[in-house]
Amino acid sequence: MSRRIGFTGDVMLGRVVDDRQRRRPADAVWGTVLERLRGLDGLVMNLECVLSTRGRQWRRTHRPFHFRANPDWAVPALERAGVDVCALANNHVLDYGEMALRDTLAHLDEAGIARTGAGETLDEALEPAVVSVDGLEVAVVSFTDNTREFAADEESPGTAWIAVDVENETTRRRVRDALERAREREPDLLVASLHWGPNMIEEPPESLREFGRWLVEEGVDVVHGHSAHVFHGIEVHEGSPIIYDAGDFVDDYAVDRRLRNDRSFLFVLTVPDDGTPTELRLHPTEIDNCAVHEASPDAADWSRDRMRELSAAFGTEFERAGDSLVLSLGE
Repeated sequence: MSRRIGFTGDVMLGRVVDDRQRRRPADAVWGTVLERLRGLDGLVMNLECVLSTRGRQWRRTHRPFHFRANPDWAVPALERAGVDVCALANNHVLDYGEMALRDTLAHLDEAGIARTGAGETLDEALEPAVVSVDGLEVAVVSFTDNTREFAADEESPGTAWIAVDVENETTRRRVRDALERAREREPDLLVASLHWGPNMIEEPPESLREFGRWLVEEGVDVVHGHSAHVFHGIEVHEGSPIIYDAGDFVDDYAVDRRLRNDRSFLFVLTVPDDGTPTELRLHPTEIDNCAVHEASPDAADWSRDRMRELSAAFGTEFERAGDSLVLSLGE
């Protein structure tokens, strides 16, 4: 028996998205992709906002953007899409201070949506999210190198912050701690979800490439990267896929007409009983009217061609299946 586990890029439900959603059904934010999401066996997202109506905008350091979504619609939206895990290690979980972060943690817990990467303390932020996907145990750990001032410590809430540097001893110790906690749960599939690197870059820098490969060598089965707002190429290292950046899945951002940050994919991993992924399927998506949709033919062509071009640098080749790209894993 195989399970199909989906991974998305950034899901930002605040600002204009939040405003639009107050006047339409909660699941409208998923547009024409909703049924595909609901048809998955598992779903992992990077949640790029807080779920709260409380708190004040972060002012301790300069922050140009602040993202907050009303949980009255946002939590039902996540539930209706069938979200299993939210990665929270990113540069927006403290946009409205500690109160809004605590609200976010509480709302996810109440909804039964597992979360990782942020918490009341660093210890909590390092705890894995562990879910059972039709009997397959999946553990997710989450880290970020963005916004160091949001880092949790032994006494303060925030993110599981790291320096993305394989030579950094604190980073190696922190990551290995989280991975060991995950392995103690005896998962069949171990995922590392990372909000890493700068915005609007077209390829991962060498530091991310080295780190992604190191994670696989440390036992991670799939690396789920995000942060750049545009998708990057995919590398397969020792049989494990490294999604260097999944791009944006839904938001209200201005669109760069060359980089097309409104276009990406739903990444669907096929995992059999033994926990060894056999296939990664990429379904083209695009953002319109603050909702995610199945990509139009022209947008899908552009995204497929771009993904092939970016992934060729890693020796990665895809097959075509309908509108999707298919990457076979293993032998």
